[in-house]
Amino acid sequence: MKKILTLWGAFIFLIYAEKSSAHCEIPCGIYDDHLRIHLLKEHIGTMEKSIKKIKELSKKDDPYSENQLVRWIMNKEKHATEFQQIVWQYFLTQRTKPAIPEEKEKYNRYIRQIELLHKLSFYAMKVKQNTDTKYTQKLRDLLSEFEKLYFNKKESYH
Repeated sequence: MKKILTLWGAFIFLIYAEKSSAHCEIPCGIYDDHLRIHLLKEHIGTMEKSIKKIKELSKKDDPYSENQLVRWIMNKEKHATEFQQIVWQYFLTQRTKPAIPEEKEKYNRYIRQIELLHKLSFYAMKVKQNTDTKYTQKLRDLLSEFEKLYFNKKESYH
């Protein structure tokens, strides 16, 4: 019994250790913002495919489909969580720098970035709670808006 508990504890430790290593906070100075945006887009595509497979498999009545259904649900959850981790750990914590209200333009840009990051996190949660692809589309739209703002692609943020 003790051996089983030890193995279970090690398993849980490894799961959380892997999740917490999204990126360092040293700061290391090694950032690839374009890669992170690409990963977020990839996660959205995977969540959307998962939703479609969940809907398809939910209509079937056989043990194989039930097994696959559970796997697609878990996949959707995993990718929504990883999406949130990038939003929180990478962009919100490390890449979005606070600005002071006296620097009006920088401050407005900062507030808009925070708003978009919060919405991205919120709609990733909605993907976890639903099987409606309107939420993955909302993520796509918000990510596109964030990407333009983040990379200063002449977007108004006033």
